[in-house]
Amino acid sequence: MTSEPSWVHHVIWWQVYPLGFVGAGKEAGVVEPVVHSLVHLVDWLDYAVELGASGLALGPIFASETHGYDTSDYFRVDPRLGDDNDFRAVVDEAHSRGLRVLLDGVFNHTGRSFQQFQDAVRLGRSAPTAGWFRFHWPPTGSGSDDSGAAVPYDDFEGHHSLVALDHEEPEVARFVADVMKHWLRRGADGWRLDAAYAVPSSFWSAVLSDVRAEFPDAYFLGEYIHGDYAADVRAGTLDSATQYQLWKAVWSGLNDRNFFELAAALDRHNGLLETFTPLTFVGNHDVTRLATRLDDPALLAHALVILFTVGGTPSIYYGDEQAFRGLKEDRAGGDDAVRPEFPASPSDLAASGWPVYHLHQQLIGLRRRHPWLHTARTKIHMLRNDHLVYEAVGGNSSIVVALNLSESPATVEVPATAAAAVVLAGDAGLDPGGHRLAMPSRGWAVLGSSR
Repeated sequence: MTSEPSWVHHVIWWQVYPLGFVGAGKEAGVVEPVVHSLVHLVDWLDYAVELGASGLALGPIFASETHGYDTSDYFRVDPRLGDDNDFRAVVDEAHSRGLRVLLDGVFNHTGRSFQQFQDAVRLGRSAPTAGWFRFHWPPTGSGSDDSGAAVPYDDFEGHHSLVALDHEEPEVARFVADVMKHWLRRGADGWRLDAAYAVPSSFWSAVLSDVRAEFPDAYFLGEYIHGDYAADVRAGTLDSATQYQLWKAVWSGLNDRNFFELAAALDRHNGLLETFTPLTFVGNHDVTRLATRLDDPALLAHALVILFTVGGTPSIYYGDEQAFRGLKEDRAGGDDAVRPEFPASPSDLAASGWPVYHLHQQLIGLRRRHPWLHTARTKIHMLRNDHLVYEAVGGNSSIVVALNLSESPATVEVPATAAAAVVLAGDAGLDPGGHRLAMPSRGWAVLGSSR
């Protein structure tokens, strides 16, 4: 199994998309005045701690053209967010509360205003940075324009404004390592690697070897949405990867009243845990909000129970803890609904969201009392379309989770390993012998030792 930093064993991330959180403008001007808005996050750190989080996972904070994933300067905080001092203040305040800080690194592609790309466009194939990008230069001596202005180049998934880097170029690897080390020296604790799936694993391996020589305790999480997660993590020497398979199975299984899909995903999840501990989530900045995605709002609790009782490093997307709604759409500005501005303080949040916040607190508290859940495996004991009983096992410890999707009450058998257990969370009752559990309509329960 990969050897992630020991501090990650206890991390629960609160993920924030900063440009949206502070209500920054959608596009950066050519000469953008510095707006010290990033420090607004400091007013929410106690809220994150009280939620139960122990890490702050930040979306892009570096100078960019629009949404942060079209970086123009990797060594500068986006002026719509502030400057280096604002970043330092957020990191210091987070660390003083025991919150680790994860940065979002967009190293598969850049924005068109990235200086090295502009130099290549201006100077053509003779530019020192021409090899940083995948230009399709005309044959030498063909009489075609030798500047880069009209030369096609590879981009990211058809987005012409996102210029693909050439990861076979050694200077690109040196540059990315220098960026990582620069911000780790300023207090960051690790990196989320955006679109890691589009980058050769050999590139990550070389870069991370360089960075870990100075920062052996840093954490590196790759964004993977398909493929062989375990093989990619091993080859790239990453610590973790995003668990999109489980994310999809959670909401889809609940909507379809099909726990067989979730059970299959949990079996695959067990396999991944043999290699690494995945980042688990039920929402992030790229997907429709869970409260919108679920057909039955009453099942939101079931999704959260799964998140906090299976192995993994859980991440909570800001606003999900308040049951925010938002639909991601495939159009310009289609991410705006899932990347909203937060109010000035927690007291400005709607009263309707606080019960979900308190449910998060309850389940996070349960997880903290059972830290072995970080690498727990799940064992299915009962499987029906709308009833599921599974056991999360770590060493000599275990808890049992029972879920009822039916509109009718249900009574399920409790595995013998939990016969002496009590209901730790949920609305359910055990019979005197502790062998049968009665759950209400759409009910759930977590059973475990009373000690």
